[in-house]
Amino acid sequence: MEIDAWLWWLIGAAALGIALVVTAMPELAMLAVGAVAAAVVTGVFGGGAVAQVVVFAVISTAGIAVVRPIANRHRAQRPQFASGVDALKGRQAVVLERVDASGGRIKLAGEVWSARALDTGRAYEAGQEVDVVDIEGATAIIM
Repeated sequence: MEIDAWLWWLIGAAALGIALVVTAMPELAMLAVGAVAAAVVTGVFGGGAVAQVVVFAVISTAGIAVVRPIANRHRAQRPQFASGVDALKGRQAVVLERVDASGGRIKLAGEVWSARALDTGRAYEAGQEVDVVDIEGATAIIM
């Protein structure tokens, strides 16, 4: 029994889809789309081997050329909603006990936190408003 060319393209697309799931490489999805396009050219339009390969190559390359920059742009964006420690970075706090390079206490988001000054030569007195630059463990780094 001979298998038609369009069926081979669909088998290839399925194999690429499985590889996509296993490796999480989005380029494989574009290759799978190219394989499906080649199957359509063969099955619906009766295209020959050259047409199949050309359609596969053009669709796959175009897909990768269009999707890759969009994916890179989305990967570079920060999440819209920060949570946990990331949500505390950049917030303001009030100094409760003197904070210097060796430590102190602040009130941040309604909770008392240990804090340390980012600038080792700087000290912050009680009542001052400060900015949280980073969180290291359970200690807020302020400036």
